[in-house]
Amino acid sequence: MTRLAWVTGVGFAAADADLPLLTTAADRAGLASEIVVWDDPDVDWASFDLVVVRSCWDYVPRRDEFLAWADAVPRLANPAGVLRWNTDKTYLRELEAAGVAIVPTAWSVEHAEDLPSAAEWVVKPTISAGSADTARWSDPERALEHGRSLLAAGRPTMTQPYVDAVDSEGETGLLLFGGRFSHAFRKGALLTTGDDPRELPELKEDIRAREPSAEQIAFAERTVTVAAEILGSEPLYARVDVVTDADGSLRLMELELAEPSFFLDHTDVGADRLIQAALDLFRRP
Repeated sequence: MTRLAWVTGVGFAAADADLPLLTTAADRAGLASEIVVWDDPDVDWASFDLVVVRSCWDYVPRRDEFLAWADAVPRLANPAGVLRWNTDKTYLRELEAAGVAIVPTAWSVEHAEDLPSAAEWVVKPTISAGSADTARWSDPERALEHGRSLLAAGRPTMTQPYVDAVDSEGETGLLLFGGRFSHAFRKGALLTTGDDPRELPELKEDIRAREPSAEQIAFAERTVTVAAEILGSEPLYARVDVVTDADGSLRLMELELAEPSFFLDHTDVGADRLIQAALDLFRRP
């Protein structure tokens, strides 16, 4: 019997609604699986046929330690190189250079003349999870102050125009397992103008099932294909979060390859499709 490990962080397993659904789907497929904590020194990682990173939401302040752990784990999905690339949002630069349309982004802004032209801005650190330390500002001085405070703490930043469509149609998150589209969801707006930066973890999101358009699916598939070409390997799982710009075009908000929620409680097929993708990965030479 193949053994799977679902990897979480201390205190996060109960909050990860995907884990029981994944465990049940593994049981249906005849796989033994268990939930383990990434920094537990007593875990024998070599005893698993596949180690799947899930809710390691405590990695941000310990990223070097987390990546060192990932480097040491055999048969890790997604692999350490993918995690290293994707846990710093500057990966968006590479995707943009390869032709993927992203939300326009200015990096480590300190001066007003470097702010993107917009009525509102979103400021966040390039290394973060769950919208932590992220805020939406209509006052340029407060946006700059937020960014400077992060930079002063040694945390590079990204500043983007706020996409108005997020308040109406929300974001669309598309899940791909083994490079194939599985399901999608709608995420409502998280940020309110002038709020203090959000705290981790974000567990009270407005999530609903969504039937994506063919254009959204094609955009997501191309984004993952481009990322796989950059990385030299296809990820077991990918979540592509897209928004609609003012001109009606799709833009990438984030490509999540490290520890995204799959929102499996909003689909009848997602858990089994992830397990099938894992089985396909086992069978590769």
